[in-house]
Amino acid sequence: MSDLRYPIGPFIVREVLTPAERAAELAHIAATPRNMRAAVAGLTDQQLDTPYREGGWTLRQVVHHVPDSHLNAYCRLKIALTEEGTPAIRPYDENAWAGLADAKQPIDVSLTLLEAIHERWMTIWNAMKDEDFSRTFLHPESGRHSVDWLVALYSWHGRHHTGHITSTRERMGW
Repeated sequence: MSDLRYPIGPFIVREVLTPAERAAELAHIAATPRNMRAAVAGLTDQQLDTPYREGGWTLRQVVHHVPDSHLNAYCRLKIALTEEGTPAIRPYDENAWAGLADAKQPIDVSLTLLEAIHERWMTIWNAMKDEDFSRTFLHPESGRHSVDWLVALYSWHGRHHTGHITSTRERMGW
């Protein structure tokens, strides 16, 4: 891997998924909490405080970032499903969030939060009708997106950040 920022490659934008693609992506989302726990199992505090690349977040910050991001996405999904038209959502400054005190605490708090978010998130995903996935929302920085796009993005996102941890472990021989 030549670009440590993208251990599984960059996100490939997809606004429309087939039912089979959607099912595969949702399976990735469902597996994220389990895969993240497995990726960090046995790491010491010193290892968790190691950046995954020069100038990048520490592994600890990565672990705390994932539930922050997925909680925002969970809220975006609920907005898209419950508001008419193409509702606007709020962006957030992920780097500023990664610098707050809660991104320095023990990781189990965020791993537990990730499990809880995903349990609720998957309940919604699994109850949706096919037409719900074409609903849209407006991101003020990146434009109009479908719920299918959200599925594809967060399937990638969980694997992307788990890959930061597993690739760092591999490079460091942990």
